[in-house]
Amino acid sequence: MRLINIGFGNLVAAGRIVSVVSPDSAPIKRMVQDARDKGRLIDASYGRKSRAVIFTDSDHIILSAIQPDTINSRISEEESTNE
Repeated sequence: MRLINIGFGNLVAAGRIVSVVSPDSAPIKRMVQDARDKGRLIDASYGRKSRAVIFTDSDHIILSAIQPDTINSRISEEESTNE
């Protein structure tokens, strides 16, 4: 199981990540609010501005304070080192 650092020492299993997106659009904001209401939101931003929204295969949504590009590069680095 590969773990990806999503900031502040928080790790997510790389195999469980479906997508990483920016939180700026209205549909993403609605999805985050719905997840919050249903108890499926994990806020790993430590009170900072959320810069990435991570969707998992278990229908959980994770907020991160680092950029989606940074998370993507960390996932890509993990994949390249495992090949």
